[in-house]
Amino acid sequence: MTARTTLQAASAFYDTSPGVRVFRLALGAFQRLWPSLAVRAAYRLFGTPLPPRWLQRGGTWSAGWRVESWPFEDASLTFYSPAAAPHAPTVLLVHGWGGHARQMLALADAVAKAGLRPVLVDLPAHGRSRGSVSNLPQFARAIDYVAARLAQQGHTLHAVIAHSLGANAAAYAAARGLAMQRLVLLAPPASPREFTRLFAAVFGLSEATRARMQSRIEAREGVLMAQFEPHASGPRIRASTLVVHDRADSINRFHDGEAFVAAIAGAKLLPTEGLGHRKLLKEPSVLEAVATFLR
Repeated sequence: MTARTTLQAASAFYDTSPGVRVFRLALGAFQRLWPSLAVRAAYRLFGTPLPPRWLQRGGTWSAGWRVESWPFEDASLTFYSPAAAPHAPTVLLVHGWGGHARQMLALADAVAKAGLRPVLVDLPAHGRSRGSVSNLPQFARAIDYVAARLAQQGHTLHAVIAHSLGANAAAYAAARGLAMQRLVLLAPPASPREFTRLFAAVFGLSEATRARMQSRIEAREGVLMAQFEPHASGPRIRASTLVVHDRADSINRFHDGEAFVAAIAGAKLLPTEGLGHRKLLKEPSVLEAVATFLR
């Protein structure tokens, strides 16, 4: 069976929502009749995580986890820390776009078994955190903020493990000087700019509308999307880095992981087969490899 392309996977996902299909039709009409409104509407939709966060709040956390909510910008961060091993070196685990902290629990267990202290976070507009929109630059700022709060509490950040767009944000934070000994990037995207092109293709946006939407994001966030790409951030990363990527990932191409390995001095690549984009978060062989790398 031929693997789906990223565009096919994204289109299939968005097509499951009747509301999104209506939004697609509306964007097409706005482009013809009111281009500036089309840009604003596209900007809003592009920054809205799907599936919505209220679908990700199910399940209870065991008594061994402390759950805190921190105000952050115009939203919040939900922080999960274990009661055990309070003085062990800390490992921050970061989910990806549309994800949530619970997706990282298997990795957190592996980190704890390695004698380290795992902490997890729901980023703005994700999981239990407040907010309705977010973006990659905010992800990176949130990682910096969480690290600063941990340092203020007396914890040493040993490593960051991050998935998908969270991995891209973690690489950017590391390149800008966030202190850590180890960095694990799970299925990272190499080019955030490509996501705007994917979004435009899925929603039928013209190149002019897409370009104006990207410019709006960059102007509001004060950072160019190109600054998040491996060639820009990779050479400045000093932490020992492990990249895990599946050859059949239909969301972020295997080549994206290879691009980070090529850009980061001494980075190691762990290729997987048949796990796709998310199954690697629970795959025992990946958990073991990550835990060994962190020691």
